[in-house]
Amino acid sequence: MSKYLKLLGIFWSTAIAAEMEYRVNFLLAALSSLGNLAGSLFGLFLFYGQGYTFAGWSWEAALLVLGIFTLLQGFSATFLAPNLNRIVRHVQEGTLDFVLLKPIPSQFWLSTHTLSPWGLPDLVFGSILLVYAGRKLNLGIDDYLLSTVPLGFGLVILYSLWFMLGATSIWFVKIYNVTEVLRGLLEAGRYPMVAYPAAYRFFFTFVVPVAFLTTVPAEAMLGRSEISWMLGAGVLALLLFFVANKFWQFALRFYTSASS
Repeated sequence: MSKYLKLLGIFWSTAIAAEMEYRVNFLLAALSSLGNLAGSLFGLFLFYGQGYTFAGWSWEAALLVLGIFTLLQGFSATFLAPNLNRIVRHVQEGTLDFVLLKPIPSQFWLSTHTLSPWGLPDLVFGSILLVYAGRKLNLGIDDYLLSTVPLGFGLVILYSLWFMLGATSIWFVKIYNVTEVLRGLLEAGRYPMVAYPAAYRFFFTFVVPVAFLTTVPAEAMLGRSEISWMLGAGVLALLLFFVANKFWQFALRFYTSASS
């Protein structure tokens, strides 16, 4: 474990030093994140401003879902997109050969080699939104801590989905459009699942598990999450992580190296 922690320190310090050469990009990223958050709040206000409420979800409770969604956006922009989008480039340029020759698991290297500070504004804005809504709902530290379990499961689910899509570049090489489709589907997580018709709720729960990313952690924070949903999130996270690992090993069987 200490070996991997040292590697993460080296990877991330180097990545931040390289990215901070373009500091104006951080300001632009912050403005972009602020604009996205304002758009999401406006969309939510269109419902609640007319006196309509999602069943069982007050304005502040819905803000919790939006705050968690914003945190996940920041996590994706900071850790997932900079790493997993590069799998395509490694396959195209043949540099995946060098990754496979390194004395560490290729999945670990590809998933953690770099990070981007441009996702930090979303992490900050999401945290502010959660604190604001939590104060309005009189949530305590224990409520926040309880939600970290399903939120952690949600992060594993999100990572596994991203990584499996990245692994398909072994066959299809250019998968940017596919990742955009995934981004679009995950946008549904900015609102509670009760906001959608029954057919959509089924799709976003059992086909593309968006509900486990935002709604389930928010309900845990509110103290009304059922143990079955918590267990379901944990089982799904472990299953998808296992499948992602096996899928990557399966995909490598079809990889033709640049030297062959």
